[in-house]
Amino acid sequence: MDVRFPDGRPGSQTALRRANRDRVVSELTGTGDAATQADLARSTGLAPATVSNIVRELERDGVVEVSETGRRRRVRLRADVPAAPAAGVDYGHRHVTVAIATPDGRITAERRADLAPDLPAEQGMEIAAGLLRETLAETGTELGDLAGIGMGLPAPIDVRSGSVGSLTIMPTWVGLPAAALAEQKFGRPVVVDNDANLGAIAESRWGRGAGVASLVYLKLSEGVGAGLIMDGRLYRGPTGTAGEIGHTTVDEFGALCRCGNRGCLETLIAARHVIELLRPVVGGELTIGAIAARARAGDRACARVVGDVGLQVGRAIADVCNILNPELLIVGGELAQADELLLEPIKQVIARRGIPSAVDQLELTTAAFGARAHALGGVALAFDAAGIST
Repeated sequence: MDVRFPDGRPGSQTALRRANRDRVVSELTGTGDAATQADLARSTGLAPATVSNIVRELERDGVVEVSETGRRRRVRLRADVPAAPAAGVDYGHRHVTVAIATPDGRITAERRADLAPDLPAEQGMEIAAGLLRETLAETGTELGDLAGIGMGLPAPIDVRSGSVGSLTIMPTWVGLPAAALAEQKFGRPVVVDNDANLGAIAESRWGRGAGVASLVYLKLSEGVGAGLIMDGRLYRGPTGTAGEIGHTTVDEFGALCRCGNRGCLETLIAARHVIELLRPVVGGELTIGAIAARARAGDRACARVVGDVGLQVGRAIADVCNILNPELLIVGGELAQADELLLEPIKQVIARRGIPSAVDQLELTTAAFGARAHALGGVALAFDAAGIST
């Protein structure tokens, strides 16, 4: 399948060679045993000559060992080769974070930059590419040595076309083929998903949700969304829009939402709404972190607003629990900094509105990885795409 960039130019030969190499390594990782070059050609769908060239390159790089059995050459991954790291890119409403991490979820380098909300997508990608170069330099890693790159956006990603959905809080991204644009800027294939989905993946893989078959990761920031792990797998829905809880209607005649409806949950609890509610009372340049700190210190206005956010979240998430019956609810995003001041009212409403059999065993917690969850989810997504076990 041809990779095409926004200008219609086919994917570069370098990118194609790297993708073919990744397919061979993924196949060897999946088999866990030696395979003949003919086996690899059949399982990957690559031409025998292509497989032969890739094996020769991998042997030269010390990634595989090749043995002769009669007239057949058997290829095996070397056990003493350190696992390649992967990169995760997290775009928020006003920031981009790039992290390099190992298959056990350990971050070895991380960079963050602030972004203007209306910054064109291409310029944002150029900033991210610069951060990636910095993290690679810090870890002494070549771009070609990465297992892959995963990227999260605060938007639904259409699984049919790969384009960015119209609900995004980043309007300059709407309709763009995000993976192709990212590959053009980074010089490597990139897998892209919604940031709440990536938070769910990271927490399920290495965080509070490890070993849990069904969980909901709730991201409460400038945007509001949920990542759903059902029976151990991420659930995206047929078009990639599952989990858009921020656009459930709370007040049919409420404030107009960016999605075109009125009274969506996001219009009541998004970070910008919380800040604007408190600005006339508290004054100054407010952040969600400062509001959470003031609430913990006893500021009545801040504590009241945080508590009201919890009540609204509880109303929406109780319905989700009644429908999906998850084992665990993980709250992430900026507002998770309020911790128990936010969680307690959520618990109260879930207990009042939830079906007992659906919520009696439900556990509620904040994300283990905090603001890093989405970048780490990008790392996990990249490892998955490369067939590397984490």
